[in-house]
Amino acid sequence: MVVKGYASALVGVEAIVVTVESSSMGFNGEMGVTCVIGLPDNSVKESLFRCEAAITHSGFEKVRQRQIINLSPANLRKEGSGYDLPIAIAMLAMSFQIPMERLGQYIVMGELSLDGKVKPIPGVLPMAMCAKKGGFVGVIVPADNAFEASVVDDILVYGVKNLEEAANFLADRIKLTPVNHHTALSEAMENATYEFDFADVKGQENVKRALEIASAGGHNAILIGPPGAGKTLLAKSIQSILPTMTVSEALETSAIHSVAGKLNQKQSVISNRVFRSPHHSISHIALVGGGNTPKPGEISLAHNGVLFLDELPEFHRNALESMRQPIEDGKVHISRSKFSIEYPSKFMLIASMNPCPCGYLNHPTVECKCPMGNIMRYLSKVSGPLLDRIDLHVEVSPIPIDDLSNNKDRSESSATIRERVTMARAIQKTRFQNSDFQHIHCNSQIPSKFIQQLCHIQPASRTLLESAMSRLQLSARAYHRILKVARTIADLANEQEIQPEHVAEAIQYRSLDRSNWGN
Repeated sequence: MVVKGYASALVGVEAIVVTVESSSMGFNGEMGVTCVIGLPDNSVKESLFRCEAAITHSGFEKVRQRQIINLSPANLRKEGSGYDLPIAIAMLAMSFQIPMERLGQYIVMGELSLDGKVKPIPGVLPMAMCAKKGGFVGVIVPADNAFEASVVDDILVYGVKNLEEAANFLADRIKLTPVNHHTALSEAMENATYEFDFADVKGQENVKRALEIASAGGHNAILIGPPGAGKTLLAKSIQSILPTMTVSEALETSAIHSVAGKLNQKQSVISNRVFRSPHHSISHIALVGGGNTPKPGEISLAHNGVLFLDELPEFHRNALESMRQPIEDGKVHISRSKFSIEYPSKFMLIASMNPCPCGYLNHPTVECKCPMGNIMRYLSKVSGPLLDRIDLHVEVSPIPIDDLSNNKDRSESSATIRERVTMARAIQKTRFQNSDFQHIHCNSQIPSKFIQQLCHIQPASRTLLESAMSRLQLSARAYHRILKVARTIADLANEQEIQPEHVAEAIQYRSLDRSNWGN
């Protein structure tokens, strides 16, 4: 006889169904359960000892049958302690302590302690999404993960605290109440609050304009200016002007954070666009993802949100260079000898840096004392190919003291700016409704082959752009990025075609492409 239950395995940020099969090989009181097969890692192999102890301490009889537990598909490596609960359930069913009729209706996951308690595990949200896609009635997960899984509609989520509760529910001896999410996802997104607001930022209207353009088109931006000019505050305020996430974006982002183990009972879903700000000492693996047990990196945790790199030249060069392909592709491939996975990484890169080591190059009142050689070495820490992938280069000037002390003139609020950004995104959504463009969500994601088709430009605008290309010696990538930024500026102005003034404004955001910048 073979008993079949179901669990789930993570492949990147997606989950697939794993069949947990148990077959009896006769009685052997000394050996008990023989083995787990199906490419288990050490934590899965050790689950046999946890399951035996949990079964005994939960009031069930000790399993004396010699069983083989098979985790199918057998060619996929099974990792983590989340298979404890489904293996224990299969052992109980194989020893006739619970019936097997209801095992096929649920995906079961959870780690067991020796006394039978069920501990939380990462990645429950994509597992619940997998169960819905696979046509299961529901999922049985640790009680601490139940709110997280209940975000998924049209599937029953049961949170269990111990093995006895899970087994008796599957045996139909007790009834459990499905978990209803405490706050509707759409309501949480509509009632989003932000710590920072552009209304609190004095002056810097040109920088706010640049960040509005970046938000409207999903463009990358770098802020260059002296210390204390407000670069960090401006960058942190950008979260408040980004458009509200759609439900699909919220689930997608939450799934990544679930896999990384970042969700808990207090925050069971990501309802706001995330803002990630790693320290400059971060390693390239922590930034892009990977490791012995692969996890999403910061660029994937910032998916559908903002990745802020403060003091950009201070980051390790190999960490910065490892971002070049993900910025271009919107995803990161982690390839090792034993596995190959893919994480989404469509994020807005906002970076900041000083113009020189002391920070006062081109400062209106403070003299820079850095030798030119030191300035060039400092600027060269950020490679040209990486800067080429940043659409807007924005110079941030210090605020005059009169503007700082002026409390009468309040700046435009983030809510007002967000309305314009949302309108521009709506125009882009209409533009990309064609089936050929369904994978494009904002102007920054337009592939090069569709540039001419989607970025209509007048002859005068083209002449201006060609002149700038020749004068500034811009690359082909910079050419396309200027066109995308100009397309976003035109969308903010509600213009069908790109006008010369849109191109001119886009060109001025290529400061670091000028050969004499910083001299």
